[in-house]
Amino acid sequence: MTQPTGPTGTDQSSSPRRLGAAFLGLLHTHVELFGIELQEQKARTVRLLLFAGLALVFALLLLIGLSALLLILVWDSYRLYGIIGLCGLYTLAALFCAMRLKAAVFDESSPFHSTLEELANDRERLMP
Repeated sequence: MTQPTGPTGTDQSSSPRRLGAAFLGLLHTHVELFGIELQEQKARTVRLLLFAGLALVFALLLLIGLSALLLILVWDSYRLYGIIGLCGLYTLAALFCAMRLKAAVFDESSPFHSTLEELANDRERLMP
C-alpha cells in the first residue's frame, strides 16, 4: 500500500495553511480598522475638549459681564431682587447642565461601530 503523494496530499496540508492565512488576513484588517478608529476617536475627543473649554471660558466671561451690567442697572432700587434672580437663574442653568451631562455619560452608543459591524459580517460569512 502506498501513500497518496499526488495533489490530494498537498491539498490536505495547504488547506489549513490557507485557512490560517485567511484568518490572519481578517485579523490584520480588523486590527488596522480598530487602530484607525481609535486615532479618529482620540482626535475627535481632543478637539471636543478644546472647544468645550474655550466655550466655557467665553461663556463665563459673558455671564460675569451681563450679571454685572444687570446689577448696575438695578442697584439703586432692586439690588436684592436682582441678586436673588441671578442666583435662581444660575441654579436652574446648573441643574439643566447637570441633567444633560448625566444623559451624555450614560449614552450607550458605540465608538467603534465600523469594527463591530465588520466582525458581525465576518461571523455571518464564516458560520454555515
